[in-house]
Amino acid sequence: MTDKRKQYTGELKESIIKRMMPPNNESVSKISEETGVTEPTLYKWRKEARLKGQATPGNGQSSEQWSSEDKFLIVMETYSLNEIQLAEYCRKKGLFKEQVKAWREGCLNANSPKPVDQSKQLNQELKEEKSRSKILEKDLRKKEKALAEAAALLLLRKKAQAIWGDQEDE
Repeated sequence: MTDKRKQYTGELKESIIKRMMPPNNESVSKISEETGVTEPTLYKWRKEARLKGQATPGNGQSSEQWSSEDKFLIVMETYSLNEIQLAEYCRKKGLFKEQVKAWREGCLNANSPKPVDQSKQLNQELKEEKSRSKILEKDLRKKEKALAEAAALLLLRKKAQAIWGDQEDE
């Protein structure tokens, strides 16, 4: 039995992986069509590149749609860079410095207790607002009923005046 697997050169593999990386982020299906390399092989190469620490989001996604893993890998690649090097890296990869800095901040705060406390605080505020909303709605219903009752009394008064005339004059 013969082995039907194709052997690809290292250069081809590297060039294809580069196309999957920022700033190109070309989709696997597009690359497969153009090169003739099967999609499963391309996915395997992308997975191997990720395991080596390269961000390979692919699939034509914008940087805001990337997975947490890809964003984390970008943060890892750029962590030791100074401002000038970071700006150059971002230009090369088609990213914004602010994005990378926000991702870095997210990574640095990922294990801090603040998000949990903030979440608890937001939940508490939400409960208070719901309670306040219920009270306001109840108040509104009472006032609507009182207004309807007042309108009905005015209407009855007008009808009574029309039937019996104005008795206040006598």
